[in-house]
Amino acid sequence: MHLIKNPDQHHPLSSEITPREAFEQRRLLLRGLSTAVAGTALATWAGREAMAQTAAPGKLARLASTPSRVAGAMTMEKANSYQDASTYNNYYEFGTDKADPARNAGSLRTRPWSVTVEGEVGKPGVFDLEALLKLSTMEERLYRMRCVEGWSMVIPWVGYSLAELIKKVEPNSRAKYVEFVTLADKSQMPGLRSGVLDWPYVEGLRLDEAMHPLALLSFGMYGEVLPNQNGAPVRLVVPWKYGFKSAKSIVKIRFVEKQPVSSWTRSAAQEYGFFSNVNPQVDHPRWSQGTERRIGEGGLFAKKRPTLMFNGYEAQVGQLYAGMDLVKNY
Repeated sequence: MHLIKNPDQHHPLSSEITPREAFEQRRLLLRGLSTAVAGTALATWAGREAMAQTAAPGKLARLASTPSRVAGAMTMEKANSYQDASTYNNYYEFGTDKADPARNAGSLRTRPWSVTVEGEVGKPGVFDLEALLKLSTMEERLYRMRCVEGWSMVIPWVGYSLAELIKKVEPNSRAKYVEFVTLADKSQMPGLRSGVLDWPYVEGLRLDEAMHPLALLSFGMYGEVLPNQNGAPVRLVVPWKYGFKSAKSIVKIRFVEKQPVSSWTRSAAQEYGFFSNVNPQVDHPRWSQGTERRIGEGGLFAKKRPTLMFNGYEAQVGQLYAGMDLVKNY
């Protein structure tokens, strides 16, 4: 297949655009970690995190940030509500129903937390949460997110480009892929008692995909610390791929020479390929991927919208796949 030359044929209606005053207010609320992620912000992280799991969003201490400086990272579409994004989730470790994660994820303990980095790197190591937070400037990025089942959201994530961590650990010439391993603890995650997948949940990216500035290591959303059901305390966000590529509650990052086998590919290779880029021309075997419904716009009766190639990020990421057969490499 050929890449589409004009990726974003969907021009937002005035009703779809976030009001300027609302966007500017969010920017003001998120302006604080830009050069002082250590200091007071980190000293109160544990308290904010505890509040994030128990308090109403409007009463949470804000996770400070600066507006995104990465080209293409901010869509003009209206963001979904915090309620939408925190109560309609795929996180099978806490259940397969969309409402299960919000009901069950309170059992997840996110402190202390560390991420082990290993494999084909010059500087392997173990990063605790504070070390990860201090690694780079936090930004807010308003990303479209597309689920393979045909629903979508627009979510303001807080974090920084995964490339910042990758550069820190210095991959060697044998590192071709990055594998992400997530927490698997039956005492905290009731969904692990099911056989829906082989645990732990594993995902992977090609190294150049992981290095792309749009690939985000996220610690928060809507200016708040990540709720448990959204992948606390640290997750991956890859906006041009289907949502299951964005590993939640990461505990290990491995740099490897051979393409890793992700959990969904292992479970059903005919349905979930390694790349899993949003591509309206490649249907899932059991449903079309040509259209989608935006959560919060009328449920099952919402008017469908056309699915955009690479979820609307073709101008930014299309070159990563130049010359590839994107039907074969689905």
